[in-house]
Amino acid sequence: MRPTVLCFSGLDPSGGAGLQADIESIGASGAHATVACTAITVQNSQAVLGFEPVSSTLLKAQAQVVLDDLPVKAIKSGMLGTVDNIAMLTDLFVSNIIDAGTPFVLDPVLVANSGGHLGDKDTLVKAFAQLLPHATLITPNTHELRALTGFDDLHDCAKALNGTGVKAVLVKTSHDFESGNIEQFLYINEKIAHTSIIERLDGEFHGSGCSLASYIAGRLAIGDDLIGAVKNADTWIINTLKNADRPHPDNPKAQLIPNRFI
Repeated sequence: MRPTVLCFSGLDPSGGAGLQADIESIGASGAHATVACTAITVQNSQAVLGFEPVSSTLLKAQAQVVLDDLPVKAIKSGMLGTVDNIAMLTDLFVSNIIDAGTPFVLDPVLVANSGGHLGDKDTLVKAFAQLLPHATLITPNTHELRALTGFDDLHDCAKALNGTGVKAVLVKTSHDFESGNIEQFLYINEKIAHTSIIERLDGEFHGSGCSLASYIAGRLAIGDDLIGAVKNADTWIINTLKNADRPHPDNPKAQLIPNRFI
């Protein structure tokens, strides 16, 4: 069987982000996606209008049946939504229910790119402190990076997260500038281990962060090293964005949806 990635993520009815982005991206990477659904959201490519989280008990039960049944080679988390869900996932690592050494890509979702909070930001930031040391890689956007550390400079943020025990931090500058190419810096042990330049395209994209993190998780499950997984993901994500689907032309505020089958 293909190596399996277990994702913790919410349902996005538009299919642009969340668990559908995870499933498509991991499938494109060559791995098999399984999902423990963390929440049902009310959102489209324009905004998050509401969400209802799954209880930590139900979330753990979903994860446990997958772990008992399939060869899980990597973990990816996106929207967790509640302190209880973050604590539950932390416990899966602490108790070794998730095997020690399993790569874990943590996308610390606080605010959707399309707008709208996916949980109380300040409360979630405090709760993430217990989960961060278990992450192989954390892939926050710049808003989340600053919220998690309290620093403004992105490089200081990355070094601070490495200092908390996070093995690697992928810094993405896409939210900081409206023009120019997007720079990415992979920090390992408080030093830049890899830098990449990604072409900035016109428009806003719904689910690009979910897609990138999930593809990396898929490549780690297959056996790529971290730098190799990031390089492969960079090449893949730009193609999904260049071929993104544009929602209804009468919807000028709608974000483009990555075409993850390119």
